[in-house]
Amino acid sequence: MVGATRTVAVYSLGGTIAMTADPVTGGVVPALSAHDLLAAIPGLDERGIELRVRDFRRVPGASLTFDDLTELGGAIDKTLDGGDADGIVITQGTDTIEETAFFLDLRHGHDQPVVVTGAMRNPTMAGPDGPANLYAAVIAAADPRLRGAGALVVLNDEVHAARHVRKAHTTSPAAFTSPGAGPIGRVTEDLVRLVSPPPRRLGVLKPPSREVRVGLYTVSLGDDGTLLAMWDGRCDGLVVAAFGVGHVPQRLVETLEHLASRIPVVLASRIGNGPVLTGTYGFPGSEKDLIGRGLIPASDLGPYQARLLLHALLAQESDRKTIVETFTALSN
Repeated sequence: MVGATRTVAVYSLGGTIAMTADPVTGGVVPALSAHDLLAAIPGLDERGIELRVRDFRRVPGASLTFDDLTELGGAIDKTLDGGDADGIVITQGTDTIEETAFFLDLRHGHDQPVVVTGAMRNPTMAGPDGPANLYAAVIAAADPRLRGAGALVVLNDEVHAARHVRKAHTTSPAAFTSPGAGPIGRVTEDLVRLVSPPPRRLGVLKPPSREVRVGLYTVSLGDDGTLLAMWDGRCDGLVVAAFGVGHVPQRLVETLEHLASRIPVVLASRIGNGPVLTGTYGFPGSEKDLIGRGLIPASDLGPYQARLLLHALLAQESDRKTIVETFTALSN
């Protein structure tokens, strides 16, 4: 591109943003390439940004795997190690955007931002939001104000940090929020306008050296612990999405204590907004009681992010002391 001043590498993974109607089933499926997506955006070629495009996957967001994201992280590192881009944009299905962003943020050791985006309305619908979201994501990825911010999510002209972002609605174009923190910025008139600094990031984790399985168990009213006990011997680590600030029914306490003596068990809240406490309530099944029995508090990480962090730590063969220290650092 003549006159280009910034370079952004775009990796397409598929998802709603890349879907068109299947003539056989009548439903929409991933079919559009990254070039197709970019061609649908008016005015982007006038922004002085050179785009380097790669079709990396073409799958629904729900079908992405750890292997897919590990390979994607390696491809991003290779691009950035070569000094070939000022930022990265990833397009994918919104089902797993918050998890992709956090997964990549844990392993991203470069200053250039990694911006994940997608669409809530597919291209066959009236008012598809994919072109606007991709436009804003490219603008954000090219903006030097986001250097050092790690992985971000950009939709609906809002910039969210990977640590806090959640998908909070099944269909709304404004589905992505950052409970308790809010977006760190907005894209307005082709500029990123920061409203708060990005949160402090964890240290960059090493690539996985072994395969692990980390479970996620959500506590619910009337839970008798039978299904919880079935995790014993079937996972390398477990995240418990507990009530409120970190509470479970008393009948689950012995099972959790047994599990925590065998594997790391992280205590998160199923609320998804606010921290797990560590020393307020003292009844059997309270957060203080469970931590005393060996559970590891997740601070303000939601259960999905807590699972990804525990998975990453176990996959690089971290010992219990390192795992406890890493989760404890989230509160500092």
